[in-house]
Amino acid sequence: MDSVSAWFKWLHQTSGIKLTIFYDRYDRSRFLEGLSTTLELSAIVIVLSLFFGAIVAWLYGTKYQWLSRFVGAYVQLFRNTPPLVQIYFFYFAIGPLLPKVGGAPLLGSMGWAIVALTLLETAFTAEIFRAGIEAVPKATIEAAKALGYSRAQIFRRVVFPLALRVTMPALNNNLVNLVKTTTLGYAIAVPELLYMSGQIWSEQVNVTEMMIVLLLTYIAIVGLVNQLMQWFEKRLYVPGFGQ
Repeated sequence: MDSVSAWFKWLHQTSGIKLTIFYDRYDRSRFLEGLSTTLELSAIVIVLSLFFGAIVAWLYGTKYQWLSRFVGAYVQLFRNTPPLVQIYFFYFAIGPLLPKVGGAPLLGSMGWAIVALTLLETAFTAEIFRAGIEAVPKATIEAAKALGYSRAQIFRRVVFPLALRVTMPALNNNLVNLVKTTTLGYAIAVPELLYMSGQIWSEQVNVTEMMIVLLLTYIAIVGLVNQLMQWFEKRLYVPGFGQ
């Protein structure tokens, strides 16, 4: 590690390329903190949006018309308003209305980022799942009914597993967009990758170098998500279904 740090110091002295995250301990710790926060935020929102997205997709088919309309309105609201406006709305409009705990806000910037991004991604995920559910053959559903399955059992054991296989490509694109959308946490001071990198380049005046590192880091994260999703798609593949 010392040899790597020494080489990047030498690179700065000889060429002016200033990559302090490789030889300055403080800058490196800030960059790694931002990377950790981005991964944590992405993972939490992915899990929550998949869970709630499946529930919302199931509620689309409810026999209660008022509930179906409410779900539809929720999906349209979050799909058709800017994500940054949503984050600002929750942080600046809803946040101050909540009670404080020990003089501190009930939710900090990270908490509101999770709430806003989860609601946003749940709306998109629900639409993806709904399209997958509609692609499941009705004969399959009728067969499950004939076996005595309840509506919830049919959805959990028959419809959703098949719908998930159909929606994997679209789901992959949605999760990639989610990872990229986490950068909006910058606007409410979430210490994610862009925010921490911005602090580094503001102090070190190495905008070009940090932007290149930032770009390559996001390419690596998105590439990892793509690889994981492709692995899941192969694992879930059913010959002859969804072709």
